[in-house]
Amino acid sequence: MKSTTRGTLAAVVTGVAVAMGVTASPAAAAGTVPVPVPLGGAESALGADLPEVGGEIPLLRAGAPEGPRFTRGRLMPDQVVPRLPVRGGLPGVDVHAPLGHLLDDGSDHVGIDAPVSDLRAETPGLTADAPLTAPRPGPGGLPALKQPELGVLTPALRTVPGAELVAGPGQ
Repeated sequence: MKSTTRGTLAAVVTGVAVAMGVTASPAAAAGTVPVPVPLGGAESALGADLPEVGGEIPLLRAGAPEGPRFTRGRLMPDQVVPRLPVRGGLPGVDVHAPLGHLLDDGSDHVGIDAPVSDLRAETPGLTADAPLTAPRPGPGGLPALKQPELGVLTPALRTVPGAELVAGPGQ
């Protein structure tokens, strides 16, 4: 295909995408998906003010595992099954509820805002070593027997969640 044909085809595809309204959403760029909770119908049916509820669900992103690391005196690498790093977040929530002037200080609503918290995790891994030593120097160069080794690498989880509780006038 000639370069002019490729350029024309790219321009047509771009034009069609713009005409259809295909755009990158901010949620995809941020790594979270907003989750609104529609309570308007229940609010009008009950005739009462209901809380406004919304949230965000983070998207998980898998990382690349570490490559094998060989150490002197071992026949197998340190991590037979490597730990896989996973990044994501804890879900966020935003709730604002009316109080109906229950408090004398002018507060008419209470709200809680817990933003998405960054979450870093590593899956469990496995380490093992063969029941033989490395070949020995000397006649024959045969390896010696030893106790086999098997271990589980524990999963790791790191996050710092936070939330804010607010009561005050207005929304």
